[in-house]
Amino acid sequence: MAQAAAAQALAEDLQSLAIGAGPGAGGADAVDYSALPRPAGVVVGGEDFAGGADGGEEALEGWGEGLVAGGLAEIEGNAHPRYFRMTCGAIPDSQSLRSRWHLPLGAVLQPLAPTPPGEEEVPVVNFGSSGIIRCRRCRTYVNPFVTFTDGGRRWRCNSCNLLNEVSHEYFCNLDSTGRRTDWHQRPELSRGSVEFVAPVEYMVRPPMPPTFFFLIDASVNNARSGVLQVISDAIRACLDSLPGDSRTRIGFLLFDSSLHFVSLKASLTQPHVLVSADIDDPFLPLPEDELLVNAHESRHVVEAFLDALPNLFATSTNVESAMGPALKAMSLLVSQLGGKVLLFQSTMPSLGAGRLRLRGDDPRLYGTDREHTVRCSEDAFYKSTAAEFSRAQICVDTFVFSSKYCDLASLGTLARYTGGQVYHYSGFHLANDGDKLRSQIVRNLTRETAWESVMRIRCSKGLKIATFHGHFFIRSSDLLAIPAADADKGYAVQISHEEAVLANQTMAYLQCALLYTSSCGERRIRVHTLAVPIVRDMAELYRRCDMGATATVLAKIALDKSLTSRLEECRQLIQNKTTLALREYRILTAGSAALSRTSGYGMPPPSPSNPYGPPQSHLHQPNLPQQRLVFPESLRLLPLYTLALCKSPALRGGFQEMGADARAAAAFELMVVSVGRTLRMLYPRLIRVDAMPAQCGVADESGIVTIPRAMPLATSSLDPQGAFLLDDSTGLTLWLGGALPAGTAAQIVGQDALNAPDINQVPFIPPPDSPLAARISAIVDALRSGDFPGGNGSRGGGEVCHQAVQLLRQGGSGELAFYHSFVEDRSATGMGYGEFVVHLARQVQVK
Repeated sequence: MAQAAAAQALAEDLQSLAIGAGPGAGGADAVDYSALPRPAGVVVGGEDFAGGADGGEEALEGWGEGLVAGGLAEIEGNAHPRYFRMTCGAIPDSQSLRSRWHLPLGAVLQPLAPTPPGEEEVPVVNFGSSGIIRCRRCRTYVNPFVTFTDGGRRWRCNSCNLLNEVSHEYFCNLDSTGRRTDWHQRPELSRGSVEFVAPVEYMVRPPMPPTFFFLIDASVNNARSGVLQVISDAIRACLDSLPGDSRTRIGFLLFDSSLHFVSLKASLTQPHVLVSADIDDPFLPLPEDELLVNAHESRHVVEAFLDALPNLFATSTNVESAMGPALKAMSLLVSQLGGKVLLFQSTMPSLGAGRLRLRGDDPRLYGTDREHTVRCSEDAFYKSTAAEFSRAQICVDTFVFSSKYCDLASLGTLARYTGGQVYHYSGFHLANDGDKLRSQIVRNLTRETAWESVMRIRCSKGLKIATFHGHFFIRSSDLLAIPAADADKGYAVQISHEEAVLANQTMAYLQCALLYTSSCGERRIRVHTLAVPIVRDMAELYRRCDMGATATVLAKIALDKSLTSRLEECRQLIQNKTTLALREYRILTAGSAALSRTSGYGMPPPSPSNPYGPPQSHLHQPNLPQQRLVFPESLRLLPLYTLALCKSPALRGGFQEMGADARAAAAFELMVVSVGRTLRMLYPRLIRVDAMPAQCGVADESGIVTIPRAMPLATSSLDPQGAFLLDDSTGLTLWLGGALPAGTAAQIVGQDALNAPDINQVPFIPPPDSPLAARISAIVDALRSGDFPGGNGSRGGGEVCHQAVQLLRQGGSGELAFYHSFVEDRSATGMGYGEFVVHLARQVQVK
C-alpha cells in the first residue's frame, strides 16, 4: 500500500520536457522556448509583457522570499521558514538513501529575520529563578516537541529521548491527552521560535554596551570623491536611532600615511585631532575614555566633528594607506568592549602591517592549480587579525571604494571571519552612488543587532551538522562565533547521518540557538526549532524539495569550493549534482506503473490558476521516452538556477570575463544574503516600463504599488523601441532602446539626461511634470522596499539594500555588464537555456 501511494504521488508530481531532434550539439531549437520553466510571474510572448502585472503568491517563487516547499510550515510548533528553512522537508531514514539524494540536505538560517508588520514578534520568556529548561544530556532547549510523563513531573527530550526532571516551579498537571494544561499559555511549548532571557551563568562578562567605531581612509581618493561627506551625513542622521540609547559608545580614527586620532571628550567644545606618524608600533596618544566616548554625553562634540569631517582633508594629496596599523590602533581601543567597526577604504593598503601588492590581474594563474589563491587573502595578517577580533567580539563591516584593483579578497577576510559584510563601490560616483552609500550606512547602524553572539545548531540522534557556510569564525567543532549578528545575515548548514539507519524514528529535530547580548544590555537566547519527517521513500524526498533553499545552499557550497579550487571545477560540481539528481529521478519514475499528469516544453505556458501548465494524460511505456527530460514539480527550476549560478558574477568565466575585485564582491554578497535575495541575484527581474497597463506604477488604497509582469532574461525580450528596468537585488538598470521615441525618453529621464555626454554618469531624477516618470519612480521605490504584490516588503525592517538606478542607452558604454544578466542567452561564459536543457537531458540519459 505504501509503495502504491508513493507511486501515485510520484505520478502526480512528475513533469517532463520534450526534447526535439535539434541540430548540432543541441541548440535552443531543440526545445520549445516558450515552455521552458521559469519563476512564476515571468511571461513569454508579445502583449503579455505590458498587459499584465505581477501579483499574489505566484510571484513569490522566483523572487521575494521564494515559494516555500516541503510542508514543514504546516507542522504545529515549527519555526517559520523565514528563520529556519530546510532544503528538503524530509530526512532520509538511512545513509544508503541519503547517498542517492544528490542535492544538498541542509538548511538556510536567518535567526534575526525581521517580523512582518501585523505579525507577533518572537515571544520573550523569562524563567526567573527556576533557570532555563533544557536537556541535561544533549542540551536541547525545551520546545513544543518535548513530551511530559509521570503526571507532569518529568519530560522526555525530543532529540535524545532522555527523561528529565521537572522543577517544582515549572510543574503543571497534564490533561487527558498527556499534554500540559498550560501549553497554550507557554510560548516555549507552543511556538517554534522563542527568546529566553539568559541567567548570569550564560555570561562570561557583564553585557557590553553597543559600540560603533569608524575607521576611515582619509587619503586623496576618499577626500575628493565626496565619500567623507556622505559618511558624515549618514552617521549624523543615525545619532538619535543608534541601538543602546544612553549606553552606546562611539569613536573615530582616520588614516592615510599617518594615524589621526579624534578626541571626543564630553568636556570639549570642539573635537581635537592628534596625528601619529608611528605606524610600525601604533599606540594610543590619549586615554581610552577620550577616544571612545558615550554617544549621548558627547553628542555635541561628535556633531562638531561630523560637521568638520568633509573638509578636514580637502587639500590632501596623500595617496598612501596605513590601514593595517590603523586596525591595530583600533584594536587597542575597542578590544575591551568589542563592538562593530565600519571600515571605509578607498585604495590598496600600502604602508605597514597588511600591506598588499598587485596580484589579481595576473592571467597566468587562471586555469591552473593556483587559480584559487587570487580569491583568498594573500597576507596571513588579515586572517590572524580577524581571529583576534573575533575573540575580542569585534565585527568588521568593510566599505571599499576603488576604480582600480585593491585586493578585495584580502580586505574582505576581516568581514568573513568576524560576521561582517563587504560593500563594494567600483569607481564611486557621488551623484549615482551617494544615496546608496548613505542608505547602507544608515541600515547598518540601525538594524537589529545581536552583540557578542555565538550560534549552535543541534540535531536529534543519528544526525549531525557536517558543514557551515557564511560569515563567522568556528570556535569549536560546532560553535559559530559571530561578534555582531544582524537581521539581514543568512547562514547555511549541511546535514549528514551519523548512524547507518535512523531506527524507530518518524521525526528528526533540529534546533538553532543564538546566544547574544541585546542592544538594551540583556543576555538572551533566541531558539528556533524544527520537526522534520523521516522518510524511507526517495519519491517523498523529491516531492518535499524546496527549490529556493536548495539553490541558496548550492550557491554557498560552490562559493566555498572556489576558495580551494578552479572556477571550472566549481561550475562542474553544481552541474554534476543537478545531473545526478535528475538521473536518479528518471530511474525512479521508470518504475512507475502509470503517469497521469505531465507538463512539457511543448505545452502551453503556465497560467495564474495553474502555474505548472495544463495536465496531459498519456499512456506510459515501461521506460520513459529518450527525448524527454523528466523532473519533479518541486525541481522544475533546477536547470535554470543551475545555469544562472554558473553564469553568476562570482563563478562565471575566468580572467577575461570578470575582474578579481568584482568577483570577490559578488561572492561576499551571495554568501550572506537571504533566500529571496539569492534567487533575485541569480535570476533578476526584467520589466518593460514604457508601455505599462494603467494599474502599474500606481499605489492602491493600502499603498501597495503594482508592477508589470516580468520577462524572460533573454535579449529577445528587449525591444529597441522600449524602455526596460532590470532588478538584480543589488542595483537597478534602466535601459533605453536606441529606437525609443525621443519624446518618450525625455518623459522617462528628462531632456538634460539625454543631452549629457555620458548618460551612465547621470542620476535618475524623474522629470517633475511627467506622469510616466512618476509611475516608474513608484515602481523603483516598490522594488527597493519590496512593497508590491508578491514582494517581500512585508518583512518590515526597511530596505536591506538601497538599489541605485543606473541609466543605460542601447549601444552606450557599460552595456556589456547589463547583458551578462541575460542568463538565458548563449554567451562566452556558457550555453543558452534551451541548449543547456538539451545538454542536461543527454547527460541524464548516460548510464
